[in-house]
Amino acid sequence: MQKQQNSQQRDMEITFSMSNCRSGCKTQDHANWGECAKAANFSITDPLSNAASKLVNKELNAYRNARKDGIQPASTKIKDIEKAVRMSDKAGKALQA
Repeated sequence: MQKQQNSQQRDMEITFSMSNCRSGCKTQDHANWGECAKAANFSITDPLSNAASKLVNKELNAYRNARKDGIQPASTKIKDIEKAVRMSDKAGKALQA
């Protein structure tokens, strides 16, 4: 009796570990891993590229605002934009830096 229970338990463990689904799948009923992954609808993102994208957007927005005020920074880099804005503020008019 004990051997039969151990055998059944081992069979259940093997069946579970051979599932076609991801370990986090709630239904565990997909035909293959790819189908399971598609159903999960998860996305893969690179946190470093996201941070870089935010920095670029910040720089471009600052550049756009400076241009709206008639200021021409030397580049789209924050340091150049801030320098041009400071110079324009000191001069009291929009400058090309």
